[in-house]
Amino acid sequence: MSAAHFEFLVEESSMEAFLRALLPRLLPHDRTFEIHPFQGKSDLLGKLEQRLRGYAAWLPSDWRIAVVVDRDDQDCRVLKGQLESMAQRAGLRTRTGARNAPWQLVNRIAIEELEAWYFGDWAAVRSAYPRAAENVPRRQALRDPDAIAGGTWEAFERIMQARGYFRGGLLKIEVARAIGAQVELARSSSRSFRVFCDALVEACA
Repeated sequence: MSAAHFEFLVEESSMEAFLRALLPRLLPHDRTFEIHPFQGKSDLLGKLEQRLRGYAAWLPSDWRIAVVVDRDDQDCRVLKGQLESMAQRAGLRTRTGARNAPWQLVNRIAIEELEAWYFGDWAAVRSAYPRAAENVPRRQALRDPDAIAGGTWEAFERIMQARGYFRGGLLKIEVARAIGAQVELARSSSRSFRVFCDALVEACA
């Protein structure tokens, strides 16, 4: 059954702002969604299984849940396994484990942080912030947004500050909202962003 509504569980408010700007452009107009931010990754992981048990007791057949967390410096497979285990213990079918059965929940990881998704569509960044350097995607260290070393938000902040933006520090929620309104799946070179979007598009088919 095609998804009519999505529940997003995210670790903080900047991801919420990004998704609120992105999803109306990504999802069909007749689909609805709600986004529930937590107070950081540890808060989300600490409360997730109990929250999922609550969903499992009443989730309509045409609703889907998406859990979105940053990888940070964790092993991606270990983190994904942790998320999958919580969902299974709560009694929900995940996209990874469902095989041919309809899935109820998808776990997705931003590698390594939300800001990597900005590097994946630099045209979106320049649409929101026109003074941003044009050659960023050609720099070797930044070419693969999911492999940027040393912290993607720090790298993003440095690049933006060099062009006169955010001298007092990166305004994460403002940036998330501005770039979320411009980013396009078809342009993105971030694999973690593409697999996140692909799962949602698939659920709406």
